[in-house]
Amino acid sequence: MHAGSVIIVTYNSEENIASCLKALAGETEWQVILIDNASVDSTIQRARESGVDVRIVSNPANVGFAAALNQGAKMATGKVLLVLNPDVIVTAGSLSRLAETLSQDGVGGATGMLVAVDGSPALGFNVRRFPTLGRMLAEVLLLNRLWKENPLNRQYRCLDLDHGSLQEIEQPAGACLAVKRNVWESLGGFDETFYPVWFEDVDFCRRLRLHGWKIIYCPAAVFIHSGGHSVNQLSFYDRQVFWYRNMLHYFAKHHSHRETTILRFGLIIGIILRALMSLAGFQPSGVGRSEAMRAYTHVLWRYGLHGGSGETENKSHKVGSFVS
Repeated sequence: MHAGSVIIVTYNSEENIASCLKALAGETEWQVILIDNASVDSTIQRARESGVDVRIVSNPANVGFAAALNQGAKMATGKVLLVLNPDVIVTAGSLSRLAETLSQDGVGGATGMLVAVDGSPALGFNVRRFPTLGRMLAEVLLLNRLWKENPLNRQYRCLDLDHGSLQEIEQPAGACLAVKRNVWESLGGFDETFYPVWFEDVDFCRRLRLHGWKIIYCPAAVFIHSGGHSVNQLSFYDRQVFWYRNMLHYFAKHHSHRETTILRFGLIIGIILRALMSLAGFQPSGVGRSEAMRAYTHVLWRYGLHGGSGETENKSHKVGSFVS
């Protein structure tokens, strides 16, 4: 049995996968598994040419992030499972530090410090607290964009924490998440109804903590995260649809009907505000007005006015370009 198994999910990841795998070349006690979600570029070829002992599975279709991870977990032989994005580079000693952290009693999950290529910490992304009604209302109503230092945003994105200290946290980014294998299996892995991406990692961490396990942030384990690889593979339309849909699905699963309904009303107001801003010429950079309005109209009708929660329809809207 290996000390651990690294599971990497890819989709059109040719720019990142070689450097990601080469950083794992010296980790001989760790198994490396790559699940490819039907890439149409040279991802698999570059993985094979990396010189790293990696087990590759090529899916004929894009099954989504959660399903691909569960696929990899079933093949894993390690005592520890590390979910790793292809745009993350492991630094020397970081895997052993995560494994050591996980060896403590009561600890079920762990993550390290994510830093950009220039060494700056990924504050606001690396670790977060679980979504609450207030925190998500601040998100959908544009408060976090207009006033980034508001208390709800600082709490949600853990901007009030000392990121240089070892500590218990609620939810690390799914880009780098280590879990004891027995804990993963007891929870049934990731919930595949969060298709194709977003909130599956939040849901998993919430279930992990509800079962009495701790998640520890270990800043001594450093991972270089170039970032944006996943999101950049999605169109603006898909980003809006998937994020809002899975947000409501998460709330329907973990919160009361009352809170989910209030959040839905907040979504309606927030989408209308975004649509009005778009009509006035203030749409996101690189996004045309017609694409923005098409996305906002769909979200408003399907998840605001119509009341869809996302759970029963998560694969009705197929994604054309999706990665981990």
